[in-house]
Amino acid sequence: MRDAVIAVRAWAIDTFAASLAYVVASFLTFAVLMPLQNMYFPEYPSRASLLFLPHGVRVLSAWLLGWRAIFALLPGVFIVFAYLGGTDVFLPSRLLAIAIAVTTVPAVFYLLKAVGWDLFPRPDHKPCWVCIMGVGVITSFLVSGLTNLAFGSETVEYIAFLIGDISGLFFLMLGLYFAFRFADRRTG
Repeated sequence: MRDAVIAVRAWAIDTFAASLAYVVASFLTFAVLMPLQNMYFPEYPSRASLLFLPHGVRVLSAWLLGWRAIFALLPGVFIVFAYLGGTDVFLPSRLLAIAIAVTTVPAVFYLLKAVGWDLFPRPDHKPCWVCIMGVGVITSFLVSGLTNLAFGSETVEYIAFLIGDISGLFFLMLGLYFAFRFADRRTG
């Protein structure tokens, strides 16, 4: 019984942390970065962010949590889609886009593991950050393409999603790198 309580508590913490990170990254993207993008690139035809931080959250969550990331990210992704689209969140294209957003990255990590390239964190291996970034780039192509198919969007949207996902992942990982270095200096 005690193990079950611990497992449920761990799932709740994972879900809260991953979904909160996704919502915060989305808020920063849409409330801070998008207004700046619109100010500096007013003629840009796409409404997609060129610096989409939530993709970084998806990649890091999938790397840390494996298949549990699907369930851990689902509430946050749904909240963001509902905030942006209102009741349209229940349209089949939006529900499909939500499914794509939460399943693609873990699926790629497990596909790579199945072919012998296990990138998941282990105590006996240092993380391969370049490899994780590579998975982020691969999944950006997949998520962008599949999401645009679900929405029936034009090519310019695909390019914008692709740029936003890759740059968002890069800058999120860069920010975390410097935050951890700063924390190590303060504690060490």
